[in-house]
Amino acid sequence: MSRELVLGIYVLILAAFVGFEVIARVPAVLHTPLMSATNAIHGIVMLGAMLVAGSADTPLLRGLGIVAVALGAANVFGGFVVTDRMLEMFKKKTPAADQKKPGETR
Repeated sequence: MSRELVLGIYVLILAAFVGFEVIARVPAVLHTPLMSATNAIHGIVMLGAMLVAGSADTPLLRGLGIVAVALGAANVFGGFVVTDRMLEMFKKKTPAADQKKPGETR
């Protein structure tokens, strides 16, 4: 194996370990705001993945680029879902007696 490949694998494993340790220690109260704030970062990652997939010259790189774009898109979508759920918590709820059921007239 080439020295660059070994170094790349080492950096990938180290980044995955550090990322897991950092995220695992985030309190539950901060997890949702943290996820919503990182949507821009996920967008940048997805843009980079699209650039790599577009400039790939071998089938392996093209496949890895497509997988990276798919995972990045899922991450961006998940971030927006989490943000939407977080914003729902701040909406004022109406009492159950004041809500009308569909088709009901008063």
